[in-house]
Amino acid sequence: MTGHSSCGTGRETSRRPLVVVLGASGYIGSAVVREISHRPIRLRAVARGPFTVPAGGRAATEVMRADLTERGAVAEAVRGADVVIHLVARMAGQGSWRSAASDPQTERVNVDLVREVIARCQAAPDGSPGPTVVLASTNQAADGGPQRSAYARQKAAAERLLLDATARGTVRGFALRLPTTVGSSAGATPSMADRALSGEALTLWHDGTVRREFLDVTDAARAFVTALDHAADLDGRVCAVGGHVVALGELFRAIADSAARRTGRPPVPVLSVAPPEYAETGDFRDLDVDSSVFRDMTGWRPEVPLRRAVDDVVAAVARRRALQR
Repeated sequence: MTGHSSCGTGRETSRRPLVVVLGASGYIGSAVVREISHRPIRLRAVARGPFTVPAGGRAATEVMRADLTERGAVAEAVRGADVVIHLVARMAGQGSWRSAASDPQTERVNVDLVREVIARCQAAPDGSPGPTVVLASTNQAADGGPQRSAYARQKAAAERLLLDATARGTVRGFALRLPTTVGSSAGATPSMADRALSGEALTLWHDGTVRREFLDVTDAARAFVTALDHAADLDGRVCAVGGHVVALGELFRAIADSAARRTGRPPVPVLSVAPPEYAETGDFRDLDVDSSVFRDMTGWRPEVPLRRAVDDVVAAVARRRALQR
């Protein structure tokens, strides 16, 4: 494990609360670090891969390079923490949650690692409270049906570990369920943007009327940081964050239109095709999620309109393609 620090030393800094972000170099983790770095805290960004400290922040930031699956890594990562934001997830195969069904390591990361974080964060024997643990989960975990995905089952198991530990008084904690996040680094949106910019048709496994919630990654990061201000109210809860509800066909057409504005060509078609064998039951039905509890408690609302988020993704993918030429 390696690390380096920036921004601030001395007595004043040492009195600031220590917030540890696990998975800081990830898609959502890097956005959370950027958002929270504007606060006057000590920040430990724990990342397996390379990570650069955001510029211009108020936080005294330490970067720790670590593989949290290695023995002793979790204990070192959370040492002295006041808050631990757990954003680590294993989604192999271009970041797809579907890999949880075939990759035996996903349960080790998505469930067992949460168990170890809880064990290392438990309250001290003298009765002083342990750190608050904030777990990133998914709206998929709300689907309690027998056909839900392996990834959803794993995230639900991680939620249960945290809630049970909180009920026992072992830790304080809560979980935030995220909808599909829209950003330039991972997921279906940049993949579809790349296809649209290449002039390829965008394909759906149904008629496009299946509805989902989408949230810009910067709004997702704001949700985590806002939640810390309401940790006492959220303690022991699982809350859906919520986003913009839209039919998938409408989203894909927005991607096609945005790409067309950049290329000057007509929008690529959005077509329905036969689903692949690995498609799951949940791919073909709406997932209704109630996010009112989180919004009422925190006052948080999404600020980035979905079409602007789509335009940002298309622009980022276009820049990446230009650099690769």
